[in-house]
Amino acid sequence: MAQRLRVIQYGVGSIGSSIVKLLLERGEMEIVGALDVSEQKIGKDLGEVVSVGRKLGITVSNDPNYLFSKTRADIVLHSTSSFLKDVYPQITRAVEAEMNVISTAEELAYPYSRHPEVAEEIDQTARKHGVTVLGAGVNPGFVMDALVVALTGVCSHIRRVKATRIVDASTRRLPLQRKVGAGLDVESFKEKVVSGTLGHVGLLESIDMIAGSLGWKLEKVEQKTDPVIAKENMRTEFFELKAGTVAGIRQIGRGVKEGEELITLDLQMYVGAKDPRDSIAIEGTPNIDLTIRGGIHGDIATAAIVVNSIPRVMAAHPGLVTMKDLPMPALTINNLFESTKR
Repeated sequence: MAQRLRVIQYGVGSIGSSIVKLLLERGEMEIVGALDVSEQKIGKDLGEVVSVGRKLGITVSNDPNYLFSKTRADIVLHSTSSFLKDVYPQITRAVEAEMNVISTAEELAYPYSRHPEVAEEIDQTARKHGVTVLGAGVNPGFVMDALVVALTGVCSHIRRVKATRIVDASTRRLPLQRKVGAGLDVESFKEKVVSGTLGHVGLLESIDMIAGSLGWKLEKVEQKTDPVIAKENMRTEFFELKAGTVAGIRQIGRGVKEGEELITLDLQMYVGAKDPRDSIAIEGTPNIDLTIRGGIHGDIATAAIVVNSIPRVMAAHPGLVTMKDLPMPALTINNLFESTKR
């Protein structure tokens, strides 16, 4: 019988908790540690923190250096922050402890264009210690980039690409509703966009991943974030939303070459969005037009893609990789998680 893979969960917020629950449901891997910075979680049993109705015998710690020195794991599943400046030291600690890492940090999904020096440092450190680091998620990481890249595989020529994602934010967790500005007045919304504290992170990384996969040298990559205004009073699970206030965002990213818009990513996330869907339109030979009605549920899909990517990461060569570098993850129960790195 193959030995079960040993896993540490780094970050036990909403996404981290979903990952833990999925790992427990699968039963193929052994959770051997957990980390978080919340005073309400530190020192508590992981089973209590993620509300699975039983104790797991794992105490949530806030000291990665101690945990990594005392607990041997094959892989760290990391979900703490969107930004590379925040997660870089966390990921580096795990890598130096010779543990593979899958992180949901959006800026890690394709960091080579915007953070080349940090990307190089992570890559070299991972190679030195014989482990693999992957930035994974549903957006970025799949629906508006890796899936687009996969679909281009049946085309002989590509002229332009457009992906549209429409999400009814009322069905999502409170932090996401806050992230898209639901309930704010327009002026507060604009101030938060300017300060970088509001909006989706990762749209530019998705454009970079598509362009990098297709070999397109873009002259300009930009995005614009506008409020979607509520036309009527609405209510989510968490709060009331008045007509005239912000219901969410419409964020459009563009990749331009020689004055022509080659890549367009249109993300709409707001309370009460009608006809949620994920659509990909590729103008090429042949044309591709794919629509997923209802859209891919981001929270469920993020946890699933992290767990389903584990076999790919364990089999990958050491270094920093992205979703376009590995075989597409798949739901495969009872995998034997064999590693080529050891």
